[in-house]
Amino acid sequence: MSKKELYTGAEILLKSLEQEGVDRIFGYPGGVILTIYDALYMQDKIKHYLVRHEQAAIHAAEGYARVTGKCGVALVTSGPGACNAVTGIANAYYDGYPLVVLTGQVASDQIGGDAFQEADIVGITRSCCKHNYLVKDVKDLARIIKEAFFIATTGKPGPVVVDLPKDIINAKTTFKYPDEVKLAGYNPTYVGHPLQIKKALKMLCSAERPVIIAGGGVLTSGAHEELTELAQKLEIPVCHTLMGTGVYPANNPRYLGMLGMHGNYWANFAVMHADVIFAVGTRFNDRITGCLKRFAKDAQVIHIDIDPCSISKNVKVNVPIVGDAKNVLQQMNELFENKKQEIHSAEKKAWFEQIEEWKQKRALPSRSKDKLSAVDVIRTLYETTKEYDPIVCTEVGQHQMWTAQLFEFNKPRHLITSGGLGTMGFGFPSAMGACASRPDKVVLNIAGDGSIQMNIQELATCMDYGFKVINCVINNGYLGMVRQWQEKIYNKHYSQTKISAPDFVKLAESYGALGIRVEKEEEIIPAIKKAMESDVPVIIDFICESFEMVYPWVLAGKPLNEVLLSNE
Repeated sequence: MSKKELYTGAEILLKSLEQEGVDRIFGYPGGVILTIYDALYMQDKIKHYLVRHEQAAIHAAEGYARVTGKCGVALVTSGPGACNAVTGIANAYYDGYPLVVLTGQVASDQIGGDAFQEADIVGITRSCCKHNYLVKDVKDLARIIKEAFFIATTGKPGPVVVDLPKDIINAKTTFKYPDEVKLAGYNPTYVGHPLQIKKALKMLCSAERPVIIAGGGVLTSGAHEELTELAQKLEIPVCHTLMGTGVYPANNPRYLGMLGMHGNYWANFAVMHADVIFAVGTRFNDRITGCLKRFAKDAQVIHIDIDPCSISKNVKVNVPIVGDAKNVLQQMNELFENKKQEIHSAEKKAWFEQIEEWKQKRALPSRSKDKLSAVDVIRTLYETTKEYDPIVCTEVGQHQMWTAQLFEFNKPRHLITSGGLGTMGFGFPSAMGACASRPDKVVLNIAGDGSIQMNIQELATCMDYGFKVINCVINNGYLGMVRQWQEKIYNKHYSQTKISAPDFVKLAESYGALGIRVEKEEEIIPAIKKAMESDVPVIIDFICESFEMVYPWVLAGKPLNEVLLSNE
């Protein structure tokens, strides 16, 4: 065997990534992974983006995955580096997006000895990733990387962690990348059971008050066209979860918008009064069901999900269908065409009329006139940028819900937001991942003055790589959503929710970015246009009313049809 046939674990890692089509990764170096960074230095096929915090690396990789549909990749060092990545890993896990997270680890013979910068990242992430590996032999590395990508991208997508001890990275062996993966006990179901599909279609055709709930699984499976086709054929109105935004065109007459805690009044009422609910790719979490005991008591439920554990976990299901949403919806469309089943359009007329009546009930403004209304700012932002078809990222809080309510998305993968974990600090780095994947697109990050400060240092990353993220900060001086709960539920005891902030204009300028402050309504549109023309990242600091509330609002533990529409 010649010397040239031997490669270090670091070189094998990069060759394996190349085999998976990886052309960019996000990361932050450290002592135990320097051999990997040296190997990165010696090649030009994989571009590395240096972030300023490991959490941002994971969020950026997830933003990349969300926009492209590919698997995102991040690389962090051992100990604090890996621990800093945990929030990002958990975020991707709960929202179901594919990542391969490469973590450094101390040398194998030091594991368990409390070595410098040692952390049991396999143990730490066991409950918040789809799978994880501790590589114990360099000969297994190529196989493990192949398996990691396979697991991350198949079934219900999710993050896979690969822990790389220092000695494994430095050890040498030959390289042969596996052609296929065979994992005992892991065999996701992609095609729905024909009898269940037939039963579901019959139930939908005979329904008088049907509703489709489209979740994030429709987006990750790429099933938006199949969903739209079936909804049109069966004449069924469609609402969606936060994570399902964009899977059904907002300009369609039967579009109901988002349901749930801060969803549309009429979407909530339609679900609560439905006789058949057709749920596709949703976990039925508490944010869309409200009080489970009182959720849609008169409805029969059909549920499609690739994860069998999600079916009947929260809501009892009458017709369960395990499978990939795209495949199952294709099966349903084909069966409908072949059988030419009758749709009871006459019975549905009254249903559509009732929904139109509910649509007249809308939330009322909840602000004074002293400062800008966040609702007005976000509505104007949508109207001013919609012709550019932007990718919109958000942090978490009031601004997130206003964005989901006010922006109209006619395409999938254009709203990037944290759903299941509700991670403040997610929006800005995820916007970087969006920029890395789509440099041709306008990328907005709508943030609060609290959440933007959690990863504000990533302005440096944006400057380094030309990521022209437009950060629109709703600056109301509070942790807005928490303050809203304190006002309504805790007798206005604003405990630790009033938050200070830097001068965002000066802060942006200190990084070389553009800072703009907006305090008057007539300044909103000029500021947005100036930001759109900028060649550098932007922070627009919108000085907004402190006590504006997000409505509609279903209080925690209440049923979906007990909707607050104003402060009254």
